Amino acid sequence: MEIIQTIAGLLEAVRRNKPIVHHITNYVTVNDCANIALAVGASPIMADELEEMNDIVSIASALVINIGTLNRRTIESMVAAGKRANERGIPVVLDPVGAGASGLRNAAVERLLSEVKIGVLRGNLSEIRFAAGLESLTKGVDASEADLARNEETAQQVAERAATKLGCIVALTGAIDVISDGKRTLHIHNGVPQLSGVTGTGCMCSTLIGAFCGAKQEGDLLLAAAAGVAAMGIAGELAAEAAEGKGSGSFHIAIIDAVSRMDSELLASRAVIEAAAL
Repeated sequence: MEIIQTIAGLLEAVRRNKPIVHHITNYVTVNDCANIALAVGASPIMADELEEMNDIVSIASALVINIGTLNRRTIESMVAAGKRANERGIPVVLDPVGAGASGLRNAAVERLLSEVKIGVLRGNLSEIRFAAGLESLTKGVDASEADLARNEETAQQVAERAATKLGCIVALTGAIDVISDGKRTLHIHNGVPQLSGVTGTGCMCSTLIGAFCGAKQEGDLLLAAAAGVAAMGIAGELAAEAAEGKGSGSFHIAIIDAVSRMDSELLASRAVIEAAAL
């Protein structure tokens, strides 16, 4: 499949170009995000001080904004970094962790979406529904059972509506991941249930998306997002095999091991991606 071969080639581009991925992320998973960036071949910077946003973004290849542990100080840094990234034409990945859970969090997401041109929005079903202005019932940082049980719209329809409305790539991650720009939509069938039992796998996925987006300045962000999501899903599969019978701690470490050892051939051989019917 041509899409899979292109995505595999993006991994080679990441390792060759070593994109600098600037993160403004949460303190729960900042170490995981830095390590997964290094594992895939990128160079992470974890900086959130407003006074250095202009300098840091000026040397970055991509910006990843994650609102997991939000505060008013970092909101200003996120907006400033996003605007500088837009000026430079580098991709911005937004991970709206827990969108819908609080007034401050909701206002921050709305401000970022209105003041910053987002390249890729990655989140679960509840987070994407909220960001798109659709009715959403959040469950902390996880997709709520109520949203998952809705039958008026499929995950694909939600992703496509959100992408069209927001003018960005939407990576809606779940049991089956949906990547869409509103016109083109991909389904990714990689991953294991254990990924939802370890803190930070969503954040690490956003980091991988940032690395793939930053590998080529004028690349196709839809395919870059798909590459990041597929790589995370495959890493979960490999980690589950390596840590079988050992527990969640071993599984956690095995995810980073799997990404560090992944090459384009492995990615191509294990990726299960299909283009949705128009």
